[in-house]
Amino acid sequence: PHSEARWPGGHGLCKSRELAASAGGSSFPQRSAFNMIIFSLFSPSHFRLPIPKLEDTIGRYLNAQKPLLDDDQLRKTEQLAHSFGNGIGRELHEQLVAQDKQNKHTSYISGPWFDMYLKAREPVVLNFNPFMAFNPDPKDEYNGQLTRATNMTVSAIRFLKTLRDGCLEPEVFHLNPAKSDTPTFKNLIRFVPSSLSWFGAYMVNAYPLDMSQYFRLFNSTRLPKLGRDELFTDERVKHLLVLRNGNFYVFDVIDRDGNILTPSEILAHLKYILSDKSLTPAFPLAYLTTENRDTWARLRQKLLENGNEEALRKVDSAVFCLCLDERSIKDPVPLSHNMLHGDGVNRWYDKSFNLILTKDGTAAIHFEHAWGDGVAVLRFQNEVFKDSTQSPAVTPQSPPAAVDSSSAVQKLDFKLNDALKAGIVKAKETFDATVKSLTLDCIQFERGGKEFLKKRQISPDAVAQLAFQMAFFRQYGQTVATYESCSTAAFKHGRTETIRPASIYTKDCAEAFIEEPSKHGVEELRQMLAKCAKYHGQLTKEAAMGKCQCLSLVTASTLHHQN
Repeated sequence: PHSEARWPGGHGLCKSRELAASAGGSSFPQRSAFNMIIFSLFSPSHFRLPIPKLEDTIGRYLNAQKPLLDDDQLRKTEQLAHSFGNGIGRELHEQLVAQDKQNKHTSYISGPWFDMYLKAREPVVLNFNPFMAFNPDPKDEYNGQLTRATNMTVSAIRFLKTLRDGCLEPEVFHLNPAKSDTPTFKNLIRFVPSSLSWFGAYMVNAYPLDMSQYFRLFNSTRLPKLGRDELFTDERVKHLLVLRNGNFYVFDVIDRDGNILTPSEILAHLKYILSDKSLTPAFPLAYLTTENRDTWARLRQKLLENGNEEALRKVDSAVFCLCLDERSIKDPVPLSHNMLHGDGVNRWYDKSFNLILTKDGTAAIHFEHAWGDGVAVLRFQNEVFKDSTQSPAVTPQSPPAAVDSSSAVQKLDFKLNDALKAGIVKAKETFDATVKSLTLDCIQFERGGKEFLKKRQISPDAVAQLAFQMAFFRQYGQTVATYESCSTAAFKHGRTETIRPASIYTKDCAEAFIEEPSKHGVEELRQMLAKCAKYHGQLTKEAAMGKCQCLSLVTASTLHHQN
């Protein structure tokens, strides 16, 4: 397997003729030598994630405790925190700083972060793997399962080709797009030395994001191992994995010359799979990926010993997993259940991502979390949606190619003994019981939204976090600690940081709105809301810049115990 973090791309300048051919006659819009230059420029100049001062970390921790504790509890907590800062905390902090100086190729959280995920023994389903749904194709007739699956597959491979040819436009967070997200700026930044390009972007309030996770999007799988799993990637492999009714199919989507198969051929192969009348296997193998990781590791070893090495290799190395479901789902609650966990039969939860298409063409990405975070997956999702809807490879009337799909598509066969069958039965029982314990519900708020709040210069995220606090306060009569994730991708090998939204401002606001609204005028309530939003914005900026509230000490403690 590859190392756990690296910079993708940089394989040389784009070859426009080759790219046009590889995209099945329609090159991905970002492909140009110019984009490759910009893409490569920012990599060397990324700052490493800074280690915050111990005193600042303790101060942020105490601020987060204030809305949760009474006066006596807070005084005791302050005494303990300051004692910690003058004792073992100082020792741990110094160890972390020393460790960081010895690993200047990465950020201090990188190793412990991978350990956090890969050493976890809980099942990945529900505990770790999230999903993100796509909007429907604006052209309703393009939402048929076969048409949309073909278009999304082609667009996904176009994205893969763009990424690997080093032509993917860099991910940049623009605070002032009018200055930085322009051809003029991009032309100027080309002439800045790579070691200084980050600073050049910073001067116009643009923050190039670390993209070292992107190469794990494709041909990647989390392999179960006793004690600690491994991330596996094989970029040489050219086939797609398709699941339908719990059956496994593979076919090449990239030819020997590295070009994408023509859309009509991909259409033909997917149509062939959808026409297959095979029933769901009596012992669906996918259930094993829902198990405790050590249990799954032992069963995987039995699979290998029972003659399934080649089939498993094809599953693990596939470009990605395309799941063709038999149900049509529109209601958001059953749809969320389907995309978050499904029935355990038609997913391979260890793949870097599963692209799921229901019978009516509703689509989502379900992804394994150890390899990366939402920044990479969301970029991929947005690009695939845009490309597949604006430059679709096939239409609902497109005929499939006249090819022999029966020889091009291979249905994988797994050899199961009694021990493996028993393991699958047990995994199904555990999975079904776990899923049964999950409750999901949703409500769509129609009388406002982020644009309404932005016009009033109030952060939509701050209002959403305040809403959580108010709801909890209304139900339980108290403030509770909450967690919000914030990307630290502005730094080399950054992952995520914790925002602690509960504050003295959210507590005061909840009390005013819930307990005594009649005691406060509209303007006073508006000012309280503005204070909440301002403070939340401060917390968010601090987290995004690596000024954590607890991460550095947790990392230091982990390193201490490892040593």
